[in-house]
Amino acid sequence: MSEENITRLEINGKELILIGTAHVSRHSAEQVKEVIEAEQPDTVCIELDQQRYESIMDADKWKNMDIFKVIKEKKTTLLLMNLMISSFQKRIAKQFGIKPGQEMIQGIESAKDTGAELVLADRNIQVTFSRIWHGVGLGGKLKLMLQIFASVLYNEKISEEELEKMKQEDMLDSMLEEFTEHFPKLKKPLIDERDQYLSQKIKEAPGNKIVAVLGAAHVPGIRKEIENDHNIGELNKVPPKSKAPKVIAWAIPLLIIGMIAYTFYANPEAGLQQTLSWVLWNSSFSAIGAAVAFGHPLAVLMAFIIAPLSSLSPMLAAGWFAGIVQTYYRRPNVGDFENLSEDVYSAKGFWNNKVTRILLVVVLTNLGSTLGTLIAGADIVRLFIQNVFG
Repeated sequence: MSEENITRLEINGKELILIGTAHVSRHSAEQVKEVIEAEQPDTVCIELDQQRYESIMDADKWKNMDIFKVIKEKKTTLLLMNLMISSFQKRIAKQFGIKPGQEMIQGIESAKDTGAELVLADRNIQVTFSRIWHGVGLGGKLKLMLQIFASVLYNEKISEEELEKMKQEDMLDSMLEEFTEHFPKLKKPLIDERDQYLSQKIKEAPGNKIVAVLGAAHVPGIRKEIENDHNIGELNKVPPKSKAPKVIAWAIPLLIIGMIAYTFYANPEAGLQQTLSWVLWNSSFSAIGAAVAFGHPLAVLMAFIIAPLSSLSPMLAAGWFAGIVQTYYRRPNVGDFENLSEDVYSAKGFWNNKVTRILLVVVLTNLGSTLGTLIAGADIVRLFIQNVFG
């Protein structure tokens, strides 16, 4: 049995066998099967949480999705990010003719075949996303979205040899170093905290011999953290929402309305100019966002009409209205949900599938509305200063 990509540790009288895998490597899946059959462990830990485990085991997951509920619960951006993140991985997996996450599926099957207990050792993906989103700031969020979106458009194929090189420790260290340089605040919740969480779950797993199936990126961190005790409860906490964004979200519209009202009082002509600026910039950019997503003409029209009003209320968003109209006139059918896992392989698939088209309409309309608000707001301030201070 090859010891490549395998790390053996002794902790608290337990034998821990860590298999560092590439999530889309055929060789990784084969090695997982070989190691578990040879070692006959008491427990197999896999780098999945309950939600991702159910996604892997339930092939009909997408068919049961309620798109109206996704929009209503404000989860369109989260879902779109999830789909985009999986797109690059799935595209490479398809290139090599395997399922994405095949090594995790193999871990599940081999645990069952050998009678080992299965432990889902990773932190809930929603908690990880919440901690990421909380820590990167507005600029980081925009940069992250652009980076993820670019991964969908990036279609260069890589060789299986290059894929296997990604599992080597020296290559991994350089990748993490580059990752930290571009997204320093992202590494802590995405890699470091999960290393701590995974190491604690593996250490606490029942039995004396544990095999853990892990992405190669986590092995160095787990090897470092396994000697320390970590508080799972603390790592599972969702950061409290700051009151500042809510205060700002209400303060800005009130300030805009106040400046327009005062300018109308001082100079009705300038006040009318402010109002037109607010309407045209908001409406135009919101409609452009919906159009870029190839939204239904009535969804684009809805984005144009509603944006000046929705931008004045933190409780509303132009994208929600445009998305609902898009859903009404381009309602996804069973085929769209069935094909969703295939369509996310490419940018073309994202735009052609009615489900992802709705998500794009919501997100891009909201993005357009935000840009329009910033430009219009700056123009309103300029006109206010001119007329009040001369």
